[in-house]
Amino acid sequence: MKRILLRSGKSPYDVIPVEEALHRDVIATNSGNLIFSDAAHKILETPDAEVVSNRMRIDPAQAGRINEEYDAFVVPLANAFRLSFEPALQKLTRLITKLKIPVVVLGVGAQSSLDYDPDKLRSMETSVRAFVSAVLDRSATIGVRGEFTEKYLKDMGFRDVEVIGCPSMFMHGKELGVHKRVPGLTTDSRIAINGSHSAVRSQGMDQVIRRTHERYPNLCYIGQNLSDARQLHWRDLSHPNGRITAMPTHPDHPMYAEDKVRLYIDPITWINDLREVDFSFGSRIHGNIAALLAGTPATVLTADSRTLELCRYFDIPHQRIDRIAEDLDPARLYEQADFTKLVGGHQERFERFTAFLDKNGLKNTFTHGDGGVAFEQRMRKLTFPPGIRPWNDTDLISLTTRFGFLQSRIVQLSKDNAQLKREVAKAKAGADKPTPVAKATADGSSTSVIRRARRAVGRPLRRTRQTDGQ
Repeated sequence: MKRILLRSGKSPYDVIPVEEALHRDVIATNSGNLIFSDAAHKILETPDAEVVSNRMRIDPAQAGRINEEYDAFVVPLANAFRLSFEPALQKLTRLITKLKIPVVVLGVGAQSSLDYDPDKLRSMETSVRAFVSAVLDRSATIGVRGEFTEKYLKDMGFRDVEVIGCPSMFMHGKELGVHKRVPGLTTDSRIAINGSHSAVRSQGMDQVIRRTHERYPNLCYIGQNLSDARQLHWRDLSHPNGRITAMPTHPDHPMYAEDKVRLYIDPITWINDLREVDFSFGSRIHGNIAALLAGTPATVLTADSRTLELCRYFDIPHQRIDRIAEDLDPARLYEQADFTKLVGGHQERFERFTAFLDKNGLKNTFTHGDGGVAFEQRMRKLTFPPGIRPWNDTDLISLTTRFGFLQSRIVQLSKDNAQLKREVAKAKAGADKPTPVAKATADGSSTSVIRRARRAVGRPLRRTRQTDGQ
């Protein structure tokens, strides 16, 4: 049995209560990540391959264990070539350089403006070069999301670069059926809308949401960020995103009060709910891919290079957000949307994707397995929590589940605090002893007792603070 370690927030089979999911951040700050990681899990799970989620734990010190226990490390990525992700990319590179097993990257993307300007990424070129070099030392090719990322890497001198899109689009293999179920949208139509915080804050998405909300009473906004989820479930506005009151996930927004907002921590419930929708649109690429996987028509309002290159590669109906009409109406988007190329070219793109997997020594369930039948059967036996709704109620059940979780956290934090006190006392006792202040280390250097105490106490303390947002 081949064992594949997959970079993902959780296994698709993990049923996690909402409070715990938000506490652990199983969506890795954005639920869109689970769309492509769940798809990758399903695709790679064959009769002779076990797929194991790393739960986003990237620890270079664990390289030896990974080499012993796994046969490959598969890394689905989104817009990893962006400035804010550079520290995480460097850490991932440090791990990969210590691995002796194949490392396969599925669909990494570079993030820039809609005009594909690579200069915005110039300052992180050294980090990107190190990452791509480390990957290509352990695989035949590297898979990228689209044309911009391909050119970006080839301009650096890399040649083993293949455009494969995003694995999320191949969740159903070579089958993809998207059809308009109604001749046109009316005021009674069920519409899903989505948008990133940056698009709402500075690219006009706030006005699109406002006008659509005024015209269509059956509109539902679907959020994706961890901060969105915490606003919905806890009314937590501590994150900087909490200042963007134009987001429907904000408690002050009218759609929040009207219970017209959802966020999903499991792709299966997300996709299933979108089967009941007539149309989806907005600036979130995976929010609209979830609709397409449900067979629901969708149009993307592309806001940057990462969304534009994916739409162009897959022929997903799209419009640049900087060129949309001031009075944009989803009925017009629906009328203009043509899914002929999306559906007609899907099999060819799927075959290109599976050829990439073959080239890198990975089998897929559609060619080498049951086509995902066992995966789907197992998923149907599980009961996942429904989409997170705005916390507008004060019923006993909603209060009990939240307070029960908070009580469990208090108990755990009390235990952690007691452990920290013991470590502080032990470190202090060691510091008070009339012994040499320095201790020789393996490389001949010395470390003071104070520094050792800081290491012993500081790290768990920082972890505790990070975990609980203090």
